Amino acid sequence: MKNLIIGQSGGPTSVINASLAGAYKEAKKLGYDKVYGMINGIEGLLSENIIDLDKYLDSKENLELLKRTPSSYLLTCRFKLGSPATNQETYEKIFTILDKYKIDSFIYIGGNDSMDTVESLSDYAIFKKKKQNFIGIPKTIDNDLPITDHCPGYGSAAKYIAITLREIIRDNTAYGVTNPTVSIVEIMGRHAGWLTAAAALAKDDTCEGVDAIFLPELPIDIDKFVDKVQKLVKKKPSIVIAVSEGVKTTEGKFVCEFNSTAKEDAFGHKQLGGCAETLCNIIKERLGLKVRPIILSTLQRAASHLQSLTDVEEAEMVGKKGAELAFKGESGKMVIMERVSNSPYKIKYSSFDDIHEIANLEKKVPIEWIDQENDQVKKPLIDYIRPLILGEVEQITVNGIPQHLIRK
Repeated sequence: MKNLIIGQSGGPTSVINASLAGAYKEAKKLGYDKVYGMINGIEGLLSENIIDLDKYLDSKENLELLKRTPSSYLLTCRFKLGSPATNQETYEKIFTILDKYKIDSFIYIGGNDSMDTVESLSDYAIFKKKKQNFIGIPKTIDNDLPITDHCPGYGSAAKYIAITLREIIRDNTAYGVTNPTVSIVEIMGRHAGWLTAAAALAKDDTCEGVDAIFLPELPIDIDKFVDKVQKLVKKKPSIVIAVSEGVKTTEGKFVCEFNSTAKEDAFGHKQLGGCAETLCNIIKERLGLKVRPIILSTLQRAASHLQSLTDVEEAEMVGKKGAELAFKGESGKMVIMERVSNSPYKIKYSSFDDIHEIANLEKKVPIEWIDQENDQVKKPLIDYIRPLILGEVEQITVNGIPQHLIRK
């Protein structure tokens, strides 16, 4: 008997469940007897909150619905295992539970912190000569995992950003010269500007695009920011600016911390958010203009109605590759995507052997891809993003509303 358990961790995406579908299908095809799911990730596993996925994913219809269901079907967590030196009891409890269910392989779908969990458990298993193997499947809208060309979840979130910014621009232009409006759109991404950069894709022959893009890779000079807005308003009545939640001032302080101190999660990451409101307040106070802070929040990661077909297909493929690696007994590895060509767009799926070079690290937008003079991004970055948003997924609807797979 050979059994597998799959978990999801960290912030959800609109395609994370496609990876779950891919891993499940491939695992059953390869010959795993049981494929379990851990509810609420490693935290749920510690409470033996485990389900038999055969009861929920045993039909083609359910698997197709699962791929179209946003957020984490197995629910998620932000739980740091810590060092075995101080938390050996927790580690031993995990392996006791895995042994109880006769689980041989462990797949974790997640981002930076989730790869920390895979790294810790794989290292402990080797050190203690445990039989289980551990594989990571990438997922994050932030697109900040190193080594892999990009991350599943990013393409759909980028598509949502590009489309939403176009619609905001159209709305913002409706008010005319008598009532100039400055809208500042706050976009997720933490310390990496990949997602905010997708705002550049709003521009084409039918849309003038955003007036400025501010990424966290470069500090924002508040005085120059105000001057830029003042000059823009003299030229046009509608101003739309895209700004990353993680932007800092030239003094090194998060813009969102102007009026308060950001709280931290279990991994010590500051919980960012609020920079759009802060910048709008500055513009209103200094220039007296009408302002509108727009915070897209969780809509960026949960908009399955705007899934990129490319993103869904790739998410499913990394899931399949993860199951394949697990079945072979590989451990301490993460599935990666390598871009073979951009035109035509082609991806190769493989694995990276040392997860230590991935866990807790961030990949940022190359500075040379940022147009610092005009507060925009350059063509190589746009060319990098565009293939990832291509294609539409036909939704399964009832009474005009997309349907999702829900555990009952």
